[in-house]
Amino acid sequence: MTALRLSLDHLVVSARTLAEGVQYVTDTLGVAPAGGGAHPLMRTHNRLLGLWGGAYLEVIAIDPAAASDTAARPRLFAFDDPAMQTRLASGPYLSHWVARVEPPRNLERWRAQYPARIADVVPMTRGDFAWSLTVPGDGAFPAWQEAGDGVLPSLIQWDTPRHPSQTLPDSGLALKALHGFHPRADVVREQLEWLGAAHLIDVQAADAPALAAEFETPSGLRRLGA
Repeated sequence: MTALRLSLDHLVVSARTLAEGVQYVTDTLGVAPAGGGAHPLMRTHNRLLGLWGGAYLEVIAIDPAAASDTAARPRLFAFDDPAMQTRLASGPYLSHWVARVEPPRNLERWRAQYPARIADVVPMTRGDFAWSLTVPGDGAFPAWQEAGDGVLPSLIQWDTPRHPSQTLPDSGLALKALHGFHPRADVVREQLEWLGAAHLIDVQAADAPALAAEFETPSGLRRLGA
């Protein structure tokens, strides 16, 4: 197990379009995401919703305005997977989460030490923000011993002093609990322990992979996901 614990950076709601994703979050949590922008490398765009404690919720979708490039790398979060497109046709959902790596640990060096456990590190930008994110070469969700499916987190390290949560309006929302479900819960929990992220999510055995998040809101407890 790693000696340094990670922190929650953000939750990910994947959607077929940003409008669908924003409506889903607004209807469920009672607050509309705002801000965000485009990710040129991944040809996606997002909207953000600040959470208490320096984290945020991201609604992300394929950017229809992005240039089509058949030589471009696969999009992150499995967006180019036909199975994901079929899933999103049924509506937006809480698909993933991202854990933050902070100094003195360096994400690039950590990945170089353990390439079997940590996916490729990809530099990304959005406006004035720059960060490094673990993204498998095929664009799939992170996995360990063929277990993952969005329940294991991507890892992020911010390369700019400002965090997106510092630019977002107060939503009045606080994440109360994050739950994961997976047929191979024991493998997922082992990797989370190794990463130093087991304290961030409760993982239980289930027939299919899924995530659920509980929020304290001005209107009471609300749940997003499974």
